[in-house]
Amino acid sequence: MEDLIQLDKDLFLYLNNLGSSAWDGFWLFMTEKFYQIPLYGILLVFFYKYFGIRGTIITLVVVALLITATDQLSNLFKNVLFMRPRPCRADGVAEFTRFIAERCGRHGYFSGHAASSMGLAFFTGLTLRKYLKYIFPFMVVWSIIVSYSRIYIGVHYPGDIVTGMAIGILLGVGAFKLHTFLIKKYG
Repeated sequence: MEDLIQLDKDLFLYLNNLGSSAWDGFWLFMTEKFYQIPLYGILLVFFYKYFGIRGTIITLVVVALLITATDQLSNLFKNVLFMRPRPCRADGVAEFTRFIAERCGRHGYFSGHAASSMGLAFFTGLTLRKYLKYIFPFMVVWSIIVSYSRIYIGVHYPGDIVTGMAIGILLGVGAFKLHTFLIKKYG
């Protein structure tokens, strides 16, 4: 286990230190949830177009449940179960980290950004794939970029990201199944 933790730290330092000031603005933009609102608005239009008002309301409820689940599960893992310091706070790592985030939270395992973005990517991709040919790969690539931004700005290890993405996939597939059931029953 110690070897795996050391590998995670080494990989983090390698990836994090690939950054340059020329790219900082882009990665700070990608990590900020507020700036993703136009994408969410476009997705909402697609849901309305293909599922109508009732289906859109169902979609909003399912997405709210999905984001709440990823967020709260991430908080449980971070602050109760594992309490692993973020790289920007970890001895032997922080002093070598290229930290550009506005703040550094206390604990990082696992990434809520990675979980929620990948959950949304899988949910949206699976739900809209029969209407929009490239939505699934687009959303997955978007999620990977959002997830990587957390390493770039110095607040998560790669293991935090991979775990968050895996949990996001599971919850996103579950949300898709719930949405499908609710649309058939009430949509």
